[in-house]
Amino acid sequence: MREYLLLALRLDALVPGTVDDFGATELRERVRHEPRPSPPDLVRAAGRLAHALPPDLGPARAGFLRGQLVACEWVARRLAGQRVPFRSEVAAAFDTRIALGSEDVYRAAHRELADLLPGGGPLDARVARYRGRDEIPRERLAAAVEVMSAALRQRTAGRIALPPGESVTYRVVGDAPWSALHHYRGGFRSRVTLNAGSRIRCAQLAPLLAHEAYPGHHLERCRKEAGLVAAGADEHRVVVANTPQSLVAEGAADLGLRAVVGPGWGRWAAGVLGEVGLGFDGELAERVDDVSAVLARVRQDAALLLHDRHVPDRDVVDHIRRWALVCEPRAHQVLRFLRHPLWRMYTTAYVEGPELLRRWLGEAPPGEDRYRRLLDEPLTPEAVRAELA
Repeated sequence: MREYLLLALRLDALVPGTVDDFGATELRERVRHEPRPSPPDLVRAAGRLAHALPPDLGPARAGFLRGQLVACEWVARRLAGQRVPFRSEVAAAFDTRIALGSEDVYRAAHRELADLLPGGGPLDARVARYRGRDEIPRERLAAAVEVMSAALRQRTAGRIALPPGESVTYRVVGDAPWSALHHYRGGFRSRVTLNAGSRIRCAQLAPLLAHEAYPGHHLERCRKEAGLVAAGADEHRVVVANTPQSLVAEGAADLGLRAVVGPGWGRWAAGVLGEVGLGFDGELAERVDDVSAVLARVRQDAALLLHDRHVPDRDVVDHIRRWALVCEPRAHQVLRFLRHPLWRMYTTAYVEGPELLRRWLGEAPPGEDRYRRLLDEPLTPEAVRAELA
């Protein structure tokens, strides 16, 4: 799908970082030498392509491309200056409808955290003390990443075949609006950038690297290159942010640790980091992580308050601090992410993707390896919901 690739790369020219691509060097060079893309032209191009997909693509491939093109069209509409309601843009981008979370659910999670983290003082202060006591010093981060990545790779290889010669390299930066970012370079090679400014913790490292590398984004891109791309589905040479593809990819990556390690991952991760002299309570970390997952929806609430209800920044920060139990600087980091022109609605992929896929994986028929399907097939939210129904 050459025209789809060109459309995606032209969107990337307007909002850098929209596309993570490999093997599209010729097309990227072509776009680089073109005049600046016109958003109204991209709106028309996306609509035309969505309504003119070749009839011989097959339902799975056609469904994937149609969802991608609809998402690209709506992104281009906003870039063209059209007034796009935030909820409508999210629904079109991710094929998912969103709503504010329940404060009663958040209160229940707070009560569980209070039981897990006894002690004096307000709950947010107890959570801050808990999170602060296992931060990885920057000078020890490289060793921690190396040992954890190797352990996750070994566990993943025991469950899912890794392409020959695949590899991941890591680098550390000091300030970014995210904790980690994956870039696929093609040829079964990836680079993962870690943000030391986000103060990465021992308890966080295994979920983070499982998400970005094994068995998350890196392995998914490897297996799609070896399978779909090798079979001629060139649309999988790119991952386009703020599309149904992103929601499924983020959901799959978020569930990767439980797919290859399973319950008890906390104790396992503590043993791995113990090899480089870093210690934490793995069992407690796993239990806190399970409860805190409920509070991830607070970030999506913040996006709705900011972009849909146009609530002042100060009130959005207060909402994040109150319900997500984070400190002021961390709440401002979330706000910074939501203000970014590329990432403003991306939180939905992190919230709705895992929730949808957790249900789908949990209802798998005996003998069906649904996690492997996430890595190999062009699944969409629509297709997943259809199987759930």
